[in-house]
Amino acid sequence: MSVPKDLNIDRIANLARLALTPEEKIKFSAQLADVLTNIEKLKQVDVTGVEPTAHAFPVYNVWADDVATPGLSVEDALLNAPEKRDHMIVVPKVVE
Repeated sequence: MSVPKDLNIDRIANLARLALTPEEKIKFSAQLADVLTNIEKLKQVDVTGVEPTAHAFPVYNVWADDVATPGLSVEDALLNAPEKRDHMIVVPKVVE
């Protein structure tokens, strides 16, 4: 696959904040050219009468109802704590 003449891989890499080696530039230029070629093929597909959609299938809210349920007991929550004091986990001080 040939790289389109107007494909500036250096500018694209700069915009993406990527530092590419010469070998990566060659590799990614070819890959990007393939992607752009496939996009051009998709532009040729007749989509007359096809309604635009955001998803291929209907999306439904699958969240459970927000209902309060009992949590862990203090003993169970602290069961694997390496060090505990006054029903809390002891951690190293990180702020002075």
